[in-house]
Amino acid sequence: MLELPEVLSRVRELNENIVGKMVKSVIPPSSPHKFCWFNGEVELYNDILTGKKVTAVNNVGIFVEIVFSDEKRLCYNDGVNLRLLTPGEKRPSKYQLIIDFEDGCALIFTVAMYGGIICHNGDYDNDYYISGKKSISIIGDEFSYQYFENILSSVKPSLSLKAFLATEQRFVGLGNGVLQDILFEARLRPRHKISELSEEDIKNIFNSIKSVLLDMTEHGGRDTEKDIFGSPGRYKTKLSKNTYKNGCSICGSEITKESYLGGTVYYCPKCQI
Repeated sequence: MLELPEVLSRVRELNENIVGKMVKSVIPPSSPHKFCWFNGEVELYNDILTGKKVTAVNNVGIFVEIVFSDEKRLCYNDGVNLRLLTPGEKRPSKYQLIIDFEDGCALIFTVAMYGGIICHNGDYDNDYYISGKKSISIIGDEFSYQYFENILSSVKPSLSLKAFLATEQRFVGLGNGVLQDILFEARLRPRHKISELSEEDIKNIFNSIKSVLLDMTEHGGRDTEKDIFGSPGRYKTKLSKNTYKNGCSICGSEITKESYLGGTVYYCPKCQI
């Protein structure tokens, strides 16, 4: 799933590999997908983008956004998988969109469960997109300890750490996936209440957010996700579907796996309080 490290990594990869390419054609979905959303008629994307050159790739909050000449834009979000194929490379039989470039390369967009592939002129009227344009990066300098404390003091003390950190888009790009390693490094459980945090706990959470997300980003995202060439990210997750059966990397205890607030959480019952 696309969270901040993956969004920033996809932006970097696309900037390195498709900027300057000219669109030859845009192919609509090979079969309908009930939970793939487009902006207007997807069949019109070909007329809008053909002949346009890729000028930049940016992140807008949780969206990866490709910018074309004439300020045409195409963004996609969580749930959309993107692959860059080289000339002659075999294409999947099912896809939600293909952008063919004049040099023979192609971007393949596929959706497993749900996701949006949005062509627009910079005026996409979506709450997450709009909030993403206004948000600050949680690995940037603007995201200071004081800023973090101010947000913490504005919420109900009865909230759990998962509810505080990974819901309501208080921290854009921090979702349930990256949350696991952040809390593991901070030695706190997802259900831990804000009211029970010490000053040291708060500092540990802040420092963990910064260090873990930066590490994930510098390594091309988590190993549970794939890059635009189909290879897994180089960040080795400590708590994820890939590792929880191995036990805690610190004490060796069995990792607890449970459902909480609409997603799966993992934690060490001995190392995390």
